[in-house]
Amino acid sequence: QLQLVESGGGSVQPGGSLRLSCAASGRTIGNSGMAWFRQAPGKEREFVTGISASGGTTYYTDSVKGRFTISRDNAKNTVYLQMNSLNPVDTAVYYCAARARASYYSYYIRDYDYWGQGTQVTVSS
Repeated sequence: QLQLVESGGGSVQPGGSLRLSCAASGRTIGNSGMAWFRQAPGKEREFVTGISASGGTTYYTDSVKGRFTISRDNAKNTVYLQMNSLNPVDTAVYYCAARARASYYSYYIRDYDYWGQGTQVTVSS
């Protein structure tokens, strides 16, 4: 069974940066497509970015392109999300997700088998 634990969230001012980490345990994520989702208060959970198992392919939702970077270190069984130029609309709980039997990411919540508990990101002046 795979466990995912996010860390690195916090409170920052607009324009600031945070780096989220998603540490996996229980099995390797080296063959898994991975993604970050987020859920703002009163809104549905939404796809933010995904990365293929090899790390060779990534995708970003339009609202974070050029500001966020997803990466992974399969040797450390960890996925990262570097977030720059944060603004208040980025405020949300950020979740890491893994696919059990697919090496590619998906945009859809239903395609992910494992989820972390989430980490809060608050952007406010």
